[in-house]
Amino acid sequence: MGTFGRRLLLAVDAKGYGGVDVVTQREWQEAIRRLLREAAGEAGLDWDQWATQVGGDSVFAVLPKGASEPDLVDPFMRHLEAGLRTFNRNRRDEARLRLRAAVHFGTASPAANGFEGRAPVEIGRMLDSRVLKAALAAAPAAQLALAVSATVFNDVIGEAYTTIQPQEFREVRVAEKEYAGRAWIRVPGYDVTALDLGETEPGAEGGAGGAAAVDVRPLSTPTAPGDTVVQVITGTVHAQGAVFGISK
Repeated sequence: MGTFGRRLLLAVDAKGYGGVDVVTQREWQEAIRRLLREAAGEAGLDWDQWATQVGGDSVFAVLPKGASEPDLVDPFMRHLEAGLRTFNRNRRDEARLRLRAAVHFGTASPAANGFEGRAPVEIGRMLDSRVLKAALAAAPAAQLALAVSATVFNDVIGEAYTTIQPQEFREVRVAEKEYAGRAWIRVPGYDVTALDLGETEPGAEGGAGGAAAVDVRPLSTPTAPGDTVVQVITGTVHAQGAVFGISK
């Protein structure tokens, strides 16, 4: 039986790596590891303790037990985005290094060829999701597009352990291969809610077989003229003369 453990995970991948020349590929590979290491140091995270798997333009990292989730989501990402901006200064558009990144916290244990568990698979699906790729493509001046899992969003961002506001994220549905779940994406410098992600349903990825658009409003939104309001109440109600449903 394998060793059970929950770990903090990071995955990054470069946009358009296969379409650039070998010189640019070499520059990107060197820059990715350097920028990750520098961002980790600035955020107070011990890069030397990270277990990393490198694949050319991609890096998968399992952070040590006790690594700070807020530090990875907030100062690390801010320094990584700033490092990318500096690296890309005065570079031609096709040679700019732009990254997709994903953060997750879940089960991951050492195995014969890396790590096993649900979390490494899930973070890979988030990183490679069509919706995250669409977010970076729809923001041409952005250096970085970030996806975080529901666990990270709810426990770290939703609970105000970072300086990043929950409103800076957009909830989306990720459906890749055998994985289906929710993620929250953020594109620094952009209003992610205004980006065209090719979705056919709020919070869902588009594509063949996608559901028709559904009007989902916050609970505080006033009822629009012509709407039907229905209240379903169980049990005995003593409210003589009250009106519980209005149909217009």
